[in-house]
Amino acid sequence: MSHPHESRGMPPIVDPSRPVLLGVAGGSGSGKTTVAKEILRTIGDDRLAFLPQDMYYRDIEWRDGDHLRRFNFDHPDSIDVELMVEHLHALRGGRPVERPIYDFVTYRRRAETQTVKPRPVVLVEGILLFAEPEIRAALDFKIFVDTDADVRLLRRLRRDIHERGRDFDGVLRQYLETVRPMHLEFVEPSKRWADIIVPEGGRNQVAMAMVTAKIEKLLTRAEAFRAETAARATEVDDPGAAHEPNATSQDLGDAASQDLCD
Repeated sequence: MSHPHESRGMPPIVDPSRPVLLGVAGGSGSGKTTVAKEILRTIGDDRLAFLPQDMYYRDIEWRDGDHLRRFNFDHPDSIDVELMVEHLHALRGGRPVERPIYDFVTYRRRAETQTVKPRPVVLVEGILLFAEPEIRAALDFKIFVDTDADVRLLRRLRRDIHERGRDFDGVLRQYLETVRPMHLEFVEPSKRWADIIVPEGGRNQVAMAMVTAKIEKLLTRAEAFRAETAARATEVDDPGAAHEPNATSQDLGDAASQDLCD
């Protein structure tokens, strides 16, 4: 099994008081969604906030099936980048957001939204995350899931035929007309921005164990920071209370940076 490798090294996390934004990107059928789901399953979705880029597609004005098939879901213009960046900054600032719910039957956003509360780690997943400079700049830690093109095509065929009721010719036509060209133009070049490249996606047990262990360390540091902050507040309320010295936020930031670099 292929092992993960660092393409640029881990970025330092110097402020444990704010959420860490973790991005998982890769081509269609690469296994990036499996990676995100495995992180959520292992760490617990009550400890992470989750933003899938698929929920930020723009509404489509379409007349019939032929018109819809011509829409390019794999181009960056199909994503509401402004809203997604706004939500990322809000979560980083400790504010909840109302995440859109995209309906892939009507190809429009539903009237209702889903409240996403800030967590110590915000997990973001999508094909074009690293291709968009504003989204890329908002992310602290970037994982690219790298899978061979033939495997990605086979996975897409199986998914779209069995799960979405599409026919073989239609899936293959879309792949050749939009998915593959957009992957070569936008997704594949964005791999250079990744901090870690994971071959084979969620089936790569070595990579998943490493990534989840690092996230656990980040959460531990965040919890330690909250405890330290609470202790300082208690000290202010009761200056005479006896207490043990607490780690400073700088100590915790240095430790978190070291955790990511180990």
